[in-house]
Amino acid sequence: MGLLENRCAQRVANGASLGAALGASIGALYGTYEAFRYKVPGIYKIRYIGQTTLSSAAVFGLFLGAGSLLHCGRDR
Repeated sequence: MGLLENRCAQRVANGASLGAALGASIGALYGTYEAFRYKVPGIYKIRYIGQTTLSSAAVFGLFLGAGSLLHCGRDR
């Protein structure tokens, strides 16, 4: 049973990290677009892009990790 739990934890961690990477890339693109669209001044652009990147990475990583957890117990 310990091996199954370890494999499940590994799948959840892989899902969360994949989701975070994908969310960060989409968040960076969207944050850059929004910063220039709304004419965010100066150094605040970097802060805005960073906040968008991190929040998007966290949310998408959470959802993909949760989805991996839900599918962990299923047999294929």
